[in-house]
Amino acid sequence: MNKLKKTPEQYRVEAEMNFVNGFNCAQAVFLTFAEELGFEREVALKISSPFGGGMGRLREVCGAVSGMLMVLGMRYGYTSADSDGEKMELYRKVQQLAGEFKEKNQTVVCRELLNLKIEGADSPIPEARTPEYYKKRPCARFVGDAAEITAKFIEENG
Repeated sequence: MNKLKKTPEQYRVEAEMNFVNGFNCAQAVFLTFAEELGFEREVALKISSPFGGGMGRLREVCGAVSGMLMVLGMRYGYTSADSDGEKMELYRKVQQLAGEFKEKNQTVVCRELLNLKIEGADSPIPEARTPEYYKKRPCARFVGDAAEITAKFIEENG
């Protein structure tokens, strides 16, 4: 695939702006790379939409991490059912990127990142994006971290 068109910092800023403009964490990251991956904006947003809030507000794997891994799959994924070597290589990459995110943020789990004391699913009702929301939610930073980690990886690995 082609080299990236922007710097890792530019991907960070764009992903953070996508989040601040109302897209969920997975959408914010995936949309940042969508054009370069050959996705139309609307398709990228729809594909990544269920992954926000740790998978539909289940508060499991952070949506920013899910978006990061969707980009990874589109760049390095495999298509054959009989591709153990390719699968192993992709999973190595997944573990590397998730490990870098975890190193920066101590976890990849949404409820832990947000210090939520819930078990199981959170309310399916999204919170209003108010100034108070952004003060208590560090999600824009997580989105930026995921986009920057992804861009640096692609820059280094082609």
